[in-house]
Amino acid sequence: MNVAHAFAPVLRVALCAALALSALPAFGWSNHALSTRPALEAMPEVARLAPVKVESLEAFLAAEAPRLEQVLDEQERWAREHVPTYPARPDALRFVAAGAADAAELRRRFVAALRISPDARLSLFLQRPPGEAADERPPMAAREVTTLPRDNAVEAAKFVALREGESVSPLAVMATASDEPDYGLDIGLWEDNGTAQGRAYGFGKQPFGNPALDFGTQAPFHMGFFHESRIVYAAAGFLKRTYPEYRIHLWKTLALHALRTGHDYWGWRFAGWALHYLQDLTQPYHARVLPGLSTVRMLWINALQIAGWPDARNRAVTLVSNRHLAFENFHRTAMLAGYRERVRSAALFDALGGAGAGADPKYDDDSPRAVVTRRAADAADALDRTIAASLPARYVSDPSFEFGASERGIDLFASLSHDDPAGRDALMRALTPRLADYGAQTRAFVRSLLAGR
Repeated sequence: MNVAHAFAPVLRVALCAALALSALPAFGWSNHALSTRPALEAMPEVARLAPVKVESLEAFLAAEAPRLEQVLDEQERWAREHVPTYPARPDALRFVAAGAADAAELRRRFVAALRISPDARLSLFLQRPPGEAADERPPMAAREVTTLPRDNAVEAAKFVALREGESVSPLAVMATASDEPDYGLDIGLWEDNGTAQGRAYGFGKQPFGNPALDFGTQAPFHMGFFHESRIVYAAAGFLKRTYPEYRIHLWKTLALHALRTGHDYWGWRFAGWALHYLQDLTQPYHARVLPGLSTVRMLWINALQIAGWPDARNRAVTLVSNRHLAFENFHRTAMLAGYRERVRSAALFDALGGAGAGADPKYDDDSPRAVVTRRAADAADALDRTIAASLPARYVSDPSFEFGASERGIDLFASLSHDDPAGRDALMRALTPRLADYGAQTRAFVRSLLAGR
């Protein structure tokens, strides 16, 4: 008898329970801009790029709409041919320029063809790096860039408004845009999310996560479970319904078109959006379903659930979620400390910039699945053990504590630096190779754009 099929009914129950009832943290890294900037500052090719003129989305569409019809048709063909389980875009959503009454209608059609949230702000803005001196640009509130009602990392960032026609550096555009997909682009897109777009977009029912939690609905676009065991896939085919490859290629396609047609601001902004999903896949908790839990362990947890003891399942899900979020908090607070005083997190900035790492990899459309998530998945169990051993037990080993509900005000880098320098150093050693991958893949992707424009 095939072992995978023998255990499939049992494991299916375990995984469905764990993933359907848990929110699954949907954010791969807290504030991508903090890490994208040092990753790209190391590129002479980026440093040589001339400033670009800020352009509204409406202006870009007014100039390029007829050609974008073909561009998006070609992208749709690529997705149908290359992304396993891809839910084809309904024909009614095909982007058509003719007959649009005004700029607002053209934008609505474009947003629908991209199948992103119609509520996405898409404002003209920059995220200022910590410590950068203020200029004449007016500040913007987080509510003006994001639709999510609660996000500690976004609320702590500093945003300024851009004016159409002003000049801005491509580095600033890409760094800012690399965080933007977490501001609501992928919220409420599934048919069971209770939204008009979810009913129209054709993605089907949300494969995992809680469809009632807004931030959780973006998870299947930001995670790539490509390297689980055969028995896991046999039991839980829904894990194959993750679509970061689709998003990366979509934004890459639009970036190349914009760069080739003289719309450099949108070229680099779309590039930043693509980087976000690629960078998410360097996060081990976005490349493995339940790091730290073997298939055998999941089977045992499920047996206890069937016998009427759900505590083991609930504990496992809570601990994985807490460790994921705590790791993100440590990364973000360590980066912020480094922006204030570089020596405090010099190893992280060096890793992001590729110091001493040799040549960066080459990027192609197979990289997210074949390379990026493979490396992240292979690192997941060891990282989970390091987190459990290095952070306060209350945060990562106490199932009665929910890190996401209590994170506001927690600065794990500062608290470990004060109370447990050895634990801080262990986490820094675990984080450094992950950020080295983040930086290397970021540069590889940007080089692929520069070569193709």
